[in-house]
Amino acid sequence: MSMLKGANTPVQAQQVRVELGWRAGSSVPDVDASALLIAADSGKVRSDADFVFYNQPSHASGSVRHEGKKSEGDGVTDLVWVDLGRVEPAIEKVVLAASADAGSFGQVPGLYIKVMDAASGAEIARYDSEGASVETAFVLGELYRRQGAWKFRAVGQGYSTGLEGLATDFGITVDEPQQAAPAPATAPAPPAPVAAAPVTPPPAAPPAPPSAPPSAPVRLTKVTLTKDTPSVSLTKQGGTSGAMRVNLSWQVRKQFQGWGAKLGRAVAMHGDLDLDLCALFELTDGQKGVVQALGNAFGSLNQPPYIHLDGDDRTGGTSGENLTINLDHMDRLRRVVIFVTIYQGARSFADLDATVTLQPQHGAAIDFSLGECTVPSTVCALALITNTGSDLVVQREARFLVPERGVSPQRTIDYAYGWGMNWTPGRK
Repeated sequence: MSMLKGANTPVQAQQVRVELGWRAGSSVPDVDASALLIAADSGKVRSDADFVFYNQPSHASGSVRHEGKKSEGDGVTDLVWVDLGRVEPAIEKVVLAASADAGSFGQVPGLYIKVMDAASGAEIARYDSEGASVETAFVLGELYRRQGAWKFRAVGQGYSTGLEGLATDFGITVDEPQQAAPAPATAPAPPAPVAAAPVTPPPAAPPAPPSAPPSAPVRLTKVTLTKDTPSVSLTKQGGTSGAMRVNLSWQVRKQFQGWGAKLGRAVAMHGDLDLDLCALFELTDGQKGVVQALGNAFGSLNQPPYIHLDGDDRTGGTSGENLTINLDHMDRLRRVVIFVTIYQGARSFADLDATVTLQPQHGAAIDFSLGECTVPSTVCALALITNTGSDLVVQREARFLVPERGVSPQRTIDYAYGWGMNWTPGRK
């Protein structure tokens, strides 16, 4: 159902998936979806926790979740999942917004928002945004309550102040660099004081009770690792505690049958493409191991190795493969190599487009793409996390490896990083 600006329509589905979409291009800025849960009594968020976006992807109530981007051809989508039945009674509406990174929406072709039934995939509503120019953020739509039922309204309100301005308007406290206050002008020296009769000071007032510390402001920044800037300090980012989510998502750029003339360029597809996210770990007490779907070695979050693999995704779409590292126990971890293997569906990483995102519970999101594979690789080292004792460093590896004949991808990673483990065949 295509809608005009300002129109509304009932939403009867219990769970919906909101799709923000646009066409990609060399001069098109990156676009991010976000959601704000707005209280009925104030028209603003109750706290910064009511802002769901790339650096804070899930609401505490479980009602709203940012699922991430997906590419197909020249189209890109960013998805937000909403369980309307779990939205707290104090929340009147869920504002659905978009922000452009390093550009304006006048450079973003084909921008739209679509609401779908999460269970069936059926389209409920769609609004195509047109006529954008200098805007760097948009409220495209909102899910709102009316007489006990939910509706969707096409809004189309633009902001020239970006995500920061939009978020601030709805009551979000944004972490931004503070400029130093200017030095005071030099004033002439005051005249010498004249002696006066002593005055008895009034009794001191009792000290005010300490106020609760303010909640940490929301960080809108992202860190993108490249070949030129391949590493980042989690310590300097303030991201050395809590849970850090690691996500791998992928799409197939092209599909070929057989092994082509260009080495590593052809991908022989047979059935579902299945990539496995894995992690080699070394603890400070010398213990070593692997977290992977093979052999059901999914790990554990609250006991060694403090790394847990969520499951085994076979689509690479909105959720991809995810594992979590418990940074509250990082003093027990010496180093971690995060890597991916092809379990089935392709002979090589050639022509697969993969993106890695590390989302610390505290601190900025860290993302990078793997780039193009030009060798017949079935295993790729994604990132190396090293605890130096005084710093916690994430290093982009994006290192495509080619196993020798008869050598498993896991053993190949072991050789490359000097783990020295004994390997036996495994199945899942």
